[in-house]
Parts: sequence; structure tokens; C-alpha cells
Amino acid sequence: MTASPGPLNLPRHFQPSEGWRSQSPTPSLSEVYGSVVVPGGRTPWRRFMAFVGPGYLVAVGYMDPGNWATSLAGGAKFGYTLLFIALLSNIMAILLQSLCARLAIGSGRDLAQACRDAFPSWVSWPLWLFAEAAIIATDLAEVIGVAIGLNLLFGIPLEIGVFLTAIDVFLILWLQNRGFRWVEAFVITLLVVISACFFVQIAMADPDWNAVIRGFAPSVEIATNPEMLYLALGIIGATVMPHNLYLHSGIVQTRNWGTAPEARHQALRMATWDSTIALMLALLINASILILAAATFHTTGNTAIVEIDQAHALLAPLLGGALAPTLFGIALLCSGLNATVTATMAGQIVMEGFINFRISPVLRRLITRSIAIIPAVAVILIWGSDGMGRLLILSQVVLSFQLPFAIVPLVLFTASRKKMGDLVAPGWLTVLCGAIAITIILLNINLLMSIAAI
Repeated sequence: MTASPGPLNLPRHFQPSEGWRSQSPTPSLSEVYGSVVVPGGRTPWRRFMAFVGPGYLVAVGYMDPGNWATSLAGGAKFGYTLLFIALLSNIMAILLQSLCARLAIGSGRDLAQACRDAFPSWVSWPLWLFAEAAIIATDLAEVIGVAIGLNLLFGIPLEIGVFLTAIDVFLILWLQNRGFRWVEAFVITLLVVISACFFVQIAMADPDWNAVIRGFAPSVEIATNPEMLYLALGIIGATVMPHNLYLHSGIVQTRNWGTAPEARHQALRMATWDSTIALMLALLINASILILAAATFHTTGNTAIVEIDQAHALLAPLLGGALAPTLFGIALLCSGLNATVTATMAGQIVMEGFINFRISPVLRRLITRSIAIIPAVAVILIWGSDGMGRLLILSQVVLSFQLPFAIVPLVLFTASRKKMGDLVAPGWLTVLCGAIAITIILLNINLLMSIAAI
């Protein structure tokens, strides 16, 4: 059941703390703000179900095409070793997304709005540009993934498939016009399809489960091997995606949880459970990509797989039959379509929150997609399909370098009692998320030094 509060000058769920310079900004995604009613009374299950949805939109970051490229390359080259990075990324994501929900519910604003309020323009504008660069890198991965999926399933040439990806604008517009619950239902349905595809492929690959379990243990080689570190950072960037932090802090506010303090605390618990369960489920799929590559390619000596179409072509002879490559193509196409929806909403939140500039979702999507199409087409024309996988991995490493510019402000805001009031983050959570930011920064510096030394 939904009720639309109207598009502009919407009342906030509550009056935020005085720690902010401005009060009650017009919410991003105002057309769906507070549109999902949270039932009252003694109905905890129904209240929780009202919060189910935003976490699964965030979980899409685990399955976008950029994640495929890094996980396929990592599994093929190093076997199950980088499963630890998939697990570490999952833990990072759970902690950081809980902060996003806390920021939204505790302050009544998303991360982009919080940055605009807290920082001078000479800081907030570069942060906006970095966020836009991250969304373009994300969109680039989607363009390539959908184009490759169309090529694998229907034989559509890559250069044509890249331009066909612009049609998804109309899909997003149709879903948003029907209501936010339709967007969530679409995303969750595609997640189910992706899960089913990988479940069957893993069963066909029959991996060494003892080696899989050992792969979740940490390895010093990850930090000392430049090639492994490069892929590890790509996996982190593909999983803990910067645009997800802006996205989650915006779409949580589609829930109308009320104004009472207890309602806000309960909303935080429900939203945190939603994202935690969704991300744990997504870990299974994220790890499945790497396990499939390790079991199928690494064990047979095909350690140089960096292109998605290479992986698709080898699945049939290695696993037997046409079912595995077909499921691979379907899952890839679904992951690209899914990521398209979430990147569009994240782009709206970033633009509206940072610079208070509002344009139609269709125009916003066309601009972002046009920018992403240019490098994709250039790579196809110069290197053909051989360069697409490497471009995908590079886009995910770019995301890893952008992460600290989103994580550090998030940690600072949620640690401030003046800004968050009674929903200020506990000290242990602030310390852990601060450690995540420092770890990512140090890994990025290590990678830069390794590249410089080559």
C-alpha cells in the first residue's frame, strides 16, 4: 500500500538536529519520498516487510558486470584465494550501508545533501565531481555488460549493443511511474533469476569445496603480489560501490516511518536488517562468480581469462552442453539491467543532493549513458572485444579510488552527536568503519606505488 506525499516541499519525517546549517532540504527522489507506508500496531513482520527492498537495490552492486570481470579474472588467475576479498568486501558493505541508513533516518537527509550542508563549496563541488565520475564508471560497466550479454545470447554486434543500452531509459521511466515498489520488485525478480543461473552452473562445475573454504581465509600474498592486489582492489571497488552509499541514504527515505523517536529507532533496526540480509544473500552470488571461474578455468589451466566472452565460450566445452553458457549470458544480461536501475537513481540523488539541480530521470539517464558509451565504443573500434574485459576491470579500480571520498564524510557525519542526535553511531561502529576507510586508502596507495615501480 502506498500513498504519495506530493513532489515538492515535503514535510520531513521529523525535524533534524541543529547540528546542520540548513533545515529540512527538499528530499532527493521527491516523487517517491515517504511513499511506502509502514504499518503501525503489533505487526512486526508486516513492518519489516515494508522495509524490505532498499537493501536489495544496494545488493545489485555485487552482481553488476564490473564485478563479473574482476571475479572471473581473479578466479581464473588465482583460484579460490580472492574469496577472502569477497568476504571482506561483504563485511565492509554491511557496516557502511548500516551507516547510510543511520544517516538518512537520524538526520533526514542523504549523503549528498549532508556533504553540501557540512562542507564549503570548494570541498563539496569536487566531491560531487568524484561521485559523478564513480557513477559514470559504474554505468560504463553496465553498458559493456549488457552489450556483451546481448552479443552472447542473440549475436548482436557489440557496437550496436552498446547503443541499444540507451533504451533502458524507457524501462526505468515506466517502473518509476508505477511506484517505487515496482522498481524494487523488478530488481528482486532479476536477482532471483541470477541466483538460479549460478546455482545450476556451480552444480555443473562441481568445485573443490575444501579449497573453497580455505579460500575464505586471509593470505599475505594478496597484499604483496601487485597483480593480485590490483584484482583485489577491483573486487572491493565493484562490491563496496561509492554510488551505493549515496543510493541507500536516499532510497531508505521512501519509507514513511513516522515522527516518534521510537519509530525512528525501529526504522533503523528494520532498514539495517534489510540491507544485512540482502548483502549476505548477495555474497553467495558474488562468491559464485569467482568459484565458477576457479573451478572451471583455473583448474584446467585457463588462467589468462580476462574477457567475459572468453569465459562464455569456454563454459560449453569444459562443462559440457549448451546450458551453462546460456545461463551465463542470461545472468549477465539481468545483472546489467539491474545495475542500470540503481545507477539511475543514484545519479539523481547525487545531482539533486550536491548541487540542488533537478532534471527529469530520463534526461539524467541519457546524459550519463552518453558519456559512458563514448569510451566503450572507442575500445570496441580500436581493440574489439579483446579490450572490453580490461576496461571493465579498470572501471572497478577507479571506483575503489573514489571510495574514501564517500566513506570518510559518511563516518564523520554519523559519529557527530550534534548532527545525528540520539541516533549517533556507537563508538565501535565508527572505529570499524574508520578502519575500513584507512584500509582502502592504504591499499590504493600501495597499488599506486606498485604501478610506479613497474
